[in-house]
Amino acid sequence: MPAAKDSPKIAHHGAAKPTARKAEMPPVPLTLDGSAVLHQMFRVRWAAWRALTVERRREIVAEASKALSVMEQHPEGGSAIFSELGHKGDLLLVHFRKTFEGISQAELAIAGLDLSEYLEPSSSYVSTVELGLYASSIQLYQQLMDDGIEPGSDDWVKAEQEKLVEQSQAMGSRLFPRVPPHKYVCFYPMDKKRSDADNWYTESIQDRGRMMRDHGMIGRRYAGKVKQIISGSIGFDDWEWGVDLFANDPAVFKQLIYEMRFDEASALYALFGTFYIGLRFNAADLGVYLSGKPPAYDPPEDTDESGGPPPHIVHK
Repeated sequence: MPAAKDSPKIAHHGAAKPTARKAEMPPVPLTLDGSAVLHQMFRVRWAAWRALTVERRREIVAEASKALSVMEQHPEGGSAIFSELGHKGDLLLVHFRKTFEGISQAELAIAGLDLSEYLEPSSSYVSTVELGLYASSIQLYQQLMDDGIEPGSDDWVKAEQEKLVEQSQAMGSRLFPRVPPHKYVCFYPMDKKRSDADNWYTESIQDRGRMMRDHGMIGRRYAGKVKQIISGSIGFDDWEWGVDLFANDPAVFKQLIYEMRFDEASALYALFGTFYIGLRFNAADLGVYLSGKPPAYDPPEDTDESGGPPPHIVHK
C-alpha cells in the first residue's frame, strides 16, 4: 500500500446527465492514475560532438553520466536510458516520477547538462500510469442499479470512491512502479477509433468490457516474457494512451502485437502511432555509446517479467 503522500489519483465518471435513464448503466469505467511518465527522444549532433577535443568530450560525459546515474536510482520510479534504433532518434530517456513536477524536474535536469547542447529533441510523450477497472466497474454498477441507486447520486459516488480506494490499495505497486530493468523497450501511443462505422465510445460498457477481457486473455499467454506498463494521456498528449513493453528478447514485441491485431478490440477499434525500439544501457556507459560503440547491458537475473496485468488489458 503506498504511503499517504503517494496516494493514487482516482477518478470517477461524475454525476449522470439529467437526461440519462435511471436503468442505463454509466458508460465510463472507473480509473486509477499513478506515476507521471515522460519519454524523451533525442538525436545526437554527431558532427558537432566529434568536433570537440577528447578532453572536452570526457568532461561532458563525466557530468552527464553522474547526473543520469543519480536519476536512474531516483526513489520515485527512476529513469532509464536507451539507444534508440532507426532514423527516428539516437537516445530514448524514460522517467517515472510521482508528479508532473517530478518529470518537469527530470526534463530540466537533462536540459541543464552540457551534453544537451549536442542533443536535438526528436519527440516526447507525457502521460500517467493508468489502470482501467472494467470488470470491477460493471460489477459495481450492476449491484448499485439492482439496489435502486441512481447514477450520479451521493450514494452512487460514495460507492465508487470506496471501490477506488479498495482497488488503489491492492494495486499500489502497479500504480507507482519503477522503470523495469529489462534490456529492450518498445514504446508506442494508441487511440480507440471514433469513426461513424466503428466508434469505441458508443459501444456499451458491457460490450467494451467483454472485448477487453478477450483481449487480455491473449496477453496472459505472454506472462513471463514481457512486462507492460499502460499510461493514459488524454488531455496530456496527442494520443489517448502510451504503451511500454519491456522484455529481454525483442522478438516478443512483434509476436505479441501481431497476435493481438486479430482480436476484436484491436481489429475494429485500435489506432497505433509511431513505434520506438530501444536497447538499454547504464548511465555509467554513456561514454561508450558516444564513442560509437554499443554498450553492453546485462539485466538483473531476478528480472520479473510476469508482474501486472496482461498487455493491453487496461486500455479503455
